[in-house]
Amino acid sequence: MRGFKSQEGRYGQRFPPFNGQFKSGLTAATNPPGCYGRCFLAIALLTLAGVGCHKATVPPGPYVAFVVNRQSDSVAAVNLASARIQASIPVAPLPDEAVRRPKNREIYVVSESGKVSVIAFPGLNVVHQFDIGARAQDLAFTPDGATAYTLEPDKGQIVFLDCAQRKEIARVQVAPGLVHLALTPDGKTLVASQPAGNLLFFVSTAEKKLLGSVEVGKSPGPLLVSRDGSEVFVADTGDEKVSVAEIASRTILAHIEIGSRPSGLALKPDGGELFVLSDQGSNMTILDASHDNVEQVLPTGQDPAAAAFKSDSSVMYLANAGDGFVTAFDLTDRSVQSTVHVGVAPRALALTPDERFLAVADSASGNLAILRTKPLNLVTTVPVGSDPVDVIVPGWKDVK
Repeated sequence: MRGFKSQEGRYGQRFPPFNGQFKSGLTAATNPPGCYGRCFLAIALLTLAGVGCHKATVPPGPYVAFVVNRQSDSVAAVNLASARIQASIPVAPLPDEAVRRPKNREIYVVSESGKVSVIAFPGLNVVHQFDIGARAQDLAFTPDGATAYTLEPDKGQIVFLDCAQRKEIARVQVAPGLVHLALTPDGKTLVASQPAGNLLFFVSTAEKKLLGSVEVGKSPGPLLVSRDGSEVFVADTGDEKVSVAEIASRTILAHIEIGSRPSGLALKPDGGELFVLSDQGSNMTILDASHDNVEQVLPTGQDPAAAAFKSDSSVMYLANAGDGFVTAFDLTDRSVQSTVHVGVAPRALALTPDERFLAVADSASGNLAILRTKPLNLVTTVPVGSDPVDVIVPGWKDVK
């Protein structure tokens, strides 16, 4: 995943000094039938990657990583068991994000050029393309996967898509310059940020109309909705703070000062804490998501760009685009478990559904790094295309 959207849906020895705040340690993906040749190759790759000193690890079986290559105008489907590209799928120019459609075997790819491409699995081909407009940005699904929402930033519209019928069903006029979109867990309210006006906009999905707006801090960017759907957190990228708004009343609850400009948000799976990343400060601020207060500020590597969590909220994996490292944080005692150098500029990462492997997209090298998570260890790298900016690894377990 790129940035900090949750998925099923952008360190080693050189990790910067942690001022004694952290302890070192080590952290804590199924084989398809008939994969003997591929599995043998994967095991060989493990050995070549220098992991022979560890107990042999079964490779991540049937999982396929979908890697969005912005400059190649493609999505690479990488078989993680064989560490080979299974398919290179052409999509609309300047793809930026991949989102798995819930309860279906489809991947929606949003392209800045104004299209949303639908990739089917296991066919690994584009089966439909939505025409959004001059541009398209961000995408959110209803929990049942029936409807998708995306932005047409130039016109300031939120576009409603019927995923089953594969057709556009509505557009809600909001305001030009929208950049990020979030949906409440009940699927009833959309929230969009507009940096130029320092505003958040609220839209009813049932009534398909604008409900209102609220002014936040400077240049509001990435958004996250609380697990209960009552609040929305926004990174005020032009200020050193995060704003919190109540969704029902569309009023500001808090402006939380964090000491550096936020660039991304990540919510723990249990919803208890919000992690605010700052590429400017090379740090992360941990907020109590229930009481909207700062708990701790911790240093990271240079330009922290993306995060992924274990489902039990015990470990967070962080990609640092400025120095090429991935680090594993123990969230129980807030210690660094391990750090691994994976490339030049890792900007997106995703865990396999069984959480035994981690796929990391490196935008500068054009590679996908495959890591084992216990202990954190680089297995191999796979060339995937030019400027990989996002990656997801679906499990399809909710598909009947």
